[in-house]
Amino acid sequence: MIDRDHELSVTRQAELVGISRGSVYYLARPASEADLKLMRRLDELHLDHPFMGARMLRDQLHREGVQVGRRHITTLMHRMGIEALCPQPGSSKPAPGHKVYPYLLRKLAITRSNQVWALDTTYIPMARGFVYLTAVVDVFSRKVLAHKVAITLEACHAKEIIEQAFAKYGVPEIVNTDQGSQFTAIEFTHAVLPRGCKLSMDGRGAWRDNVFVERLWRSVKYERVYLKAYDSVSAARADIGDYLAWYNAQRAHSKLDRLTPDEAYFAGLPQLKLAA
Repeated sequence: MIDRDHELSVTRQAELVGISRGSVYYLARPASEADLKLMRRLDELHLDHPFMGARMLRDQLHREGVQVGRRHITTLMHRMGIEALCPQPGSSKPAPGHKVYPYLLRKLAITRSNQVWALDTTYIPMARGFVYLTAVVDVFSRKVLAHKVAITLEACHAKEIIEQAFAKYGVPEIVNTDQGSQFTAIEFTHAVLPRGCKLSMDGRGAWRDNVFVERLWRSVKYERVYLKAYDSVSAARADIGDYLAWYNAQRAHSKLDRLTPDEAYFAGLPQLKLAA
């Protein structure tokens, strides 16, 4: 994202993309084995009990014999990109310089494909280290329209997959995200709004926070990721890609009258309904 050979200074480039200059020069240290093990357990607890904040997670871990402080749990949660899904003080503050868009799905009946797409990012543990999975999901059909496995949480990854989805499936009426910095960044919003669709953003910590994508994450992790121990980013990328292809084409959903996401998506396209 930062081009050190560009005519603009690194400082100015950092200002334009909304990140601190220090983060450009900072070299992150790899997480320790103990932290990786703890992050894996935090991820499992967050999937099962998304309302748990750092204090409740600390208490739960203490009951399991893991002695860890609340502040360290908070640091790891921030690194993983997760937070408790419950009302929080000051929860409407966006990243510095980023605009937050209103939530548009309240009381909205979602009755067709390409009416609403949702984007989200989740933490994926590996044998050593971790990666992030970002996906675009059609809310009506649960179909995964595009996805990417990456080693960082940046707007460029969200922009890449939303543009892939646009190119392959057209433009939805609404794109819904949370208030993560990768989604409020100008790089991402400028990829969405000129297409003519509306941006919708959940409140931070809201219970409704991309609930359909959260269900996908649960399926991905319990049906594939937690059964594996990826030894490289390429292995994680290939295996998750295989799973999502199977998920779209072959995994029937009770909420879709036992249809697969592919079947529900194409049956739900407005032009197909009109033709019928």
